[in-house]
Amino acid sequence: MLLLVMDEIVVLVTAGSEAEATNIARALVEQSLVACVNILPGVRSIFQWEGKVTEAHEWLLVAKTVSQAFERVVTVVQSIHSYSVPEVIALPIQHGLPEYLTWIRDVTQQTGQHAQIKLSRD
Repeated sequence: MLLLVMDEIVVLVTAGSEAEATNIARALVEQSLVACVNILPGVRSIFQWEGKVTEAHEWLLVAKTVSQAFERVVTVVQSIHSYSVPEVIALPIQHGLPEYLTWIRDVTQQTGQHAQIKLSRD
């Protein structure tokens, strides 16, 4: 029996401007690295940077993809992003509407290089 391993994930990225967020989102979607990106404005971030507590107004990108595409997502974000160390983190999708998860897999199929695992019965 074959089991298709997809590991759908949500990737979170913050951006310093709406234009930057849009550029990153479009690049990821156009390259089929992600199925969808939501851009949430008005994020207030408080964080440690270079020894100081810093505050910034940012835009949060919420991207849906598969774990197999994560490294390529990181590469694209880093190539566009203005931050020297951008936030690019992934969280697993534990449950979801099966049709929606299938859509994510279908959109990212070429870029995710999904793994197949052969299971044997003992």
